[in-house]
Amino acid sequence: MEEMVVGPLCHLCGEPLRETFADLGMSPLSNCYLAVDQLGSMEAFYPLHAYVCTTCLLVQVPAIEAPQRLFSDYAYFSSFSDSWLGHARRFCVESAKRFGLGPGSLVLEVASNDGYLLQYFREAGVPVLGIEPAANVARAAQDKGIPTLVRFMGRSLGEELAADKKKADLVVANNVLAHVPDLDDFTAGLASVLKPQGTLSLEFPHLLRLIRERQFDTIYHEHFSYLSLEVATRVLARHGLVVFDVEELATHGGSLRVYAGHAATAASRATSNPARIIEDEIQSGLRRLETYRSFSDQVQAVKRDLLRFLIDAREQGKQVAGYGAPAKGNTLLNYCGVRTDLLAYTVDRNPHKQGRFLPGTRIPIHAPGRIAETRPDYVLILPWNLREEIVGQMAGIRKWGGKFVVPIPRVEVMA
Repeated sequence: MEEMVVGPLCHLCGEPLRETFADLGMSPLSNCYLAVDQLGSMEAFYPLHAYVCTTCLLVQVPAIEAPQRLFSDYAYFSSFSDSWLGHARRFCVESAKRFGLGPGSLVLEVASNDGYLLQYFREAGVPVLGIEPAANVARAAQDKGIPTLVRFMGRSLGEELAADKKKADLVVANNVLAHVPDLDDFTAGLASVLKPQGTLSLEFPHLLRLIRERQFDTIYHEHFSYLSLEVATRVLARHGLVVFDVEELATHGGSLRVYAGHAATAASRATSNPARIIEDEIQSGLRRLETYRSFSDQVQAVKRDLLRFLIDAREQGKQVAGYGAPAKGNTLLNYCGVRTDLLAYTVDRNPHKQGRFLPGTRIPIHAPGRIAETRPDYVLILPWNLREEIVGQMAGIRKWGGKFVVPIPRVEVMA
């Protein structure tokens, strides 16, 4: 008798995953940038296959590597984006006023990166504590004088901090919920470290915007989950946390900022925003499997669109260079099969990436000055969510007739 082959299981409910959301083929880890001496060696490629759970409707990528391998040494530093720093500064001012934060409070950020956010709370006189598993990134925060624990957040750490009387008035977790393979363990840690009257603030890209605007390049191995508000609300509720307010943000192509608290105190702070956004999700089809099944056609259309542009430019003798070396760009380029014959190089402000090569495609990464040296006809903006910031920084390309191009949701050559 043949044994039944069991596929990956849902991160949240444990049910087998059978429905494809987007199959992006084989891809390397998106933040494993290559040094020159690695170019002669083999790279590991893994299936990049996103599923939707038919039971709980969580969109997810199965874990193929332990978080320790993915995040212990990380190439992403938040402070290299001016617009992201501005976003963080505004949040600090608004939340300090809204929640009455001061010298007697504690703000704890999970996945605090290089201190991009906590530095503003500290400047305002509010005590802070960062939790950051990537030791190299945490050092940058510590060098700024921001106390940072090099740990992964989970039930164990949350209980440890609570026992050490380090419960927080405000717990911030920006763009990290998608990065944890065990949502239950992570959320239990958040609940443990949050004061009874405290506020939890979560930011994450909104699944509804991902689908509407064909943002498949935000799918990569380090992103285990892709969340609707309805699913995120259920995740939090499993640990006694209730969503009382939600803001829609422009960041990362369209994100949600979710405010939650312990059930005993959250109800008195409730707004109508959560119900409104969940109703929008329902009306947009996020409870229907067909909505998820049809996404693959949209992904394939983006691929054809980008390749058509790059091939046409090449045949016309035009040079295309890239701007940015983000994880999303590596998903896009690897799925589309783009190599240096179509994209000569890319540039990035992050010195930790300069002089290296994109994983899989082996496209070289230079400092931004390379653009002025080679004067390409087109600059393909890979972190398309930062298009306004990048166009402002690189406006000089118009002196020689250069044009900016964004690939998502469809190829757009900017005048």
